[in-house]
Amino acid sequence: MASIIAFVIVIAVCVIVHEYGHYITAKILGVQVHEFAFGMGPAILQHRNKRNNMLWSWRLFPVGGFCRLAGMDEDEDGEEVIRGMGFNEQPAWKRFLILLNGSLFNILLAVLLMAAFLYGHGVLDMEHSKIGELMPGFPAESAGLRVGDEILKVNEAQITKWRDISENIRSESEKNPGQNINLEVRRGEEVLKLSLSIPVNKEYGRPMLGVSPSYTRYDLYHAFRSAAGYTYKMTMLMMRGLYDLITGQQEADVTGPVGIASMSGRAMRSGFWDFISFIAIIALNLGILNLFPIPALDGGRLLFVTLEMIVRRRLPDKIENWIHTAGFVLLISLMIFITCKDVYNLFFTH
Repeated sequence: MASIIAFVIVIAVCVIVHEYGHYITAKILGVQVHEFAFGMGPAILQHRNKRNNMLWSWRLFPVGGFCRLAGMDEDEDGEEVIRGMGFNEQPAWKRFLILLNGSLFNILLAVLLMAAFLYGHGVLDMEHSKIGELMPGFPAESAGLRVGDEILKVNEAQITKWRDISENIRSESEKNPGQNINLEVRRGEEVLKLSLSIPVNKEYGRPMLGVSPSYTRYDLYHAFRSAAGYTYKMTMLMMRGLYDLITGQQEADVTGPVGIASMSGRAMRSGFWDFISFIAIIALNLGILNLFPIPALDGGRLLFVTLEMIVRRRLPDKIENWIHTAGFVLLISLMIFITCKDVYNLFFTH
């Protein structure tokens, strides 16, 4: 049940934000909107805005939603398209922005959620050597190290970042096996010198001091700045993974709704902030994947609009609609295949 609830929340947030990007851009650019729906399936509650004749609807299944623009061959019986305000009547640059901004809003959502995570929760501080936690039963606890201590040296090696601690302890242990290791530690205004034995831990296969880094929380400015940086890095990792997949350097490892529901449930059970970071990752994935030039996705439509702006000619609507329909059928087929694979893995590989 937790997985289902978590999945509904993740998909609802990501899809509604995506559709709102299309909606608000269309409104700003003077394009008529027939309906904005929360959820899918039969309508259970509807409200029509008399000023612009737009319908707001809440539908039975709370999974996602949609924005139905006038003039996109989705007009229902009795709906009139105001002349000059249909989507297909707009110049290419307007249609391009409307299509693009769904994905951009997803990417913006990812940045906002990541910024909230950095501001409200924080991340492990790997840029400094301050101790945030002591592991029970390890040498650090026995030697009297405390939370808040800052490790300055391992033997004669200067420590500047967290990873320097483990690298130098391993290096010193390999050079002088069985000998004590000297630590220089700052505690408040005092600098302490400690000598302790750090044997190879059988579980981890290397010498373990038994300390974890401290958490650091960002102010709002640095939270947004770092969130933008993290989002960029994650995007580059996604693109690199896709390149490796296409070139055969990496095996395909994709998941569908069942897999996402399972991961959503685990993230929710892990705590509020883990769930927030998971939504940020899904939002970013949705935003980036929707920009791929695949028929039926926004990226496929953007490709046609881009070509139109380059060659100054528009592909006939019937041909473009046929291409998008074919792409939609292929995507649904792929989704069914992936879902079957997820169900098999869920019940038969554990």
